[in-house]
Amino acid sequence: MDKQDLKGKVALVTGSTDGLGLRIAERLAERGAEVVLNGRSAEKGAKALGELQKVPGLLAAPRFVQGDCANYEAARQVTEQTASSTGRIDILVSAGATGAVRPMPFAEMSGDDLVQGFNSRFFARINPVHAALPFLREHGGTVVLIGTDAARHPTPGESIVGAFGAGVILMTKALAREFSRWNIRVNCVAMTITSGTASWDRTFSEQTFQTKIFTKAVERFPSGRAPNAQEVASVATFLATDDSAQVTGQTISVNGGLSFGGW
Repeated sequence: MDKQDLKGKVALVTGSTDGLGLRIAERLAERGAEVVLNGRSAEKGAKALGELQKVPGLLAAPRFVQGDCANYEAARQVTEQTASSTGRIDILVSAGATGAVRPMPFAEMSGDDLVQGFNSRFFARINPVHAALPFLREHGGTVVLIGTDAARHPTPGESIVGAFGAGVILMTKALAREFSRWNIRVNCVAMTITSGTASWDRTFSEQTFQTKIFTKAVERFPSGRAPNAQEVASVATFLATDDSAQVTGQTISVNGGLSFGGW
């Protein structure tokens, strides 16, 4: 396999200042892509750039563009700054960010929780796709959306998480069909509880409803452990490269066999 097969390509990875997003950015940089990181915190962005600059054989200096992509105007500015500084966008990995509201029973959520919980997860992933489309159309490209297996198998407390995930799966199918005219592929990676992520650290750092549910889930993995961020990043990278040239409109679950089936 040519490890520099993304030479000359520009990859924007949103929600990439730590965890899975950063691991994906590292894999894309290893393959030769010019990578642009994104996140809400300039401090975390600077730290992530420092980590990315350590990638062996880096072909292009990585960049960071600050912005909260749950806000459409911010997402538009992120994509425009990326295209302005690099000249193009070939790959978009929309990894989103930490949700504003953690999983909890539906009956215990407030009206604001419902809105913030959905918006912070769903629009943080969809806004960058719409904003980047004018640039992706210029040369064709690939879009990888990071979603959740809760869309197919929600546990108690994951009503909003599952709803956003189902929306992302549906958007993946619909957009793949629409974007095919511009030679743009769209795929999704559906995650389960995954080690090496901010969500994992937050879940197990304190005792909450979510901790109890996910502790039981971790004990049920057939392999004896949950997937890690590096393993999920490998699948996302596959979907972002020509290794998956004939794959579009698909959602791949990286769930370690915790569940099967789906739609």
